[in-house]
Amino acid sequence: MIYKVHVTFSKEFLEINENQIKIGIKSKPLKGEANKEIIKKIAKHLGISTSLVQIKSGHKSQEKIIEILQ
Repeated sequence: MIYKVHVTFSKEFLEINENQIKIGIKSKPLKGEANKEIIKKIAKHLGISTSLVQIKSGHKSQEKIIEILQ
């Protein structure tokens, strides 16, 4: 499943609507820390392993494409 993800860096939240995810994190976008936190939060919310969540594009952007593997 492919999701479009929009990230904000203010308060923590996670909303999933069809194929879009809005996520708020507090980690700074330095050295991939924000991406790691995004993967962890999505995996925890869906009850799956972090290895099943992959960022396909947008590694350095607030707009990302994420794939959830089965």
